[in-house]
Amino acid sequence: MHVVIRKLPMMQNVGEAARRAETGLGPILKKQPGFMGYYIIQLEGGGGGSISLFDTAANAKASNEAAMAWIKENLANLPGAEKVEVATGEVLAQVTA
Repeated sequence: MHVVIRKLPMMQNVGEAARRAETGLGPILKKQPGFMGYYIIQLEGGGGGSISLFDTAANAKASNEAAMAWIKENLANLPGAEKVEVATGEVLAQVTA
């Protein structure tokens, strides 16, 4: 399993960004090969972000390209959306309920 973490530390209206992403980007990610999950988060101290899970590194990378294009097109008018930090990696351990 592979993860993509997108952090928007300067995002000022995380609620609006989350609403747009859930209804706009969420369905796009669900159609990507190997999709396993998508979570939008409010960061303590300000800003927001998301976590996407995919089955392979290649699928995670492709999904991030789609996500970044969507962010630039659909969140550009929200203050703080211009700076997106991206981290990717392989999940090495998993603990679930």
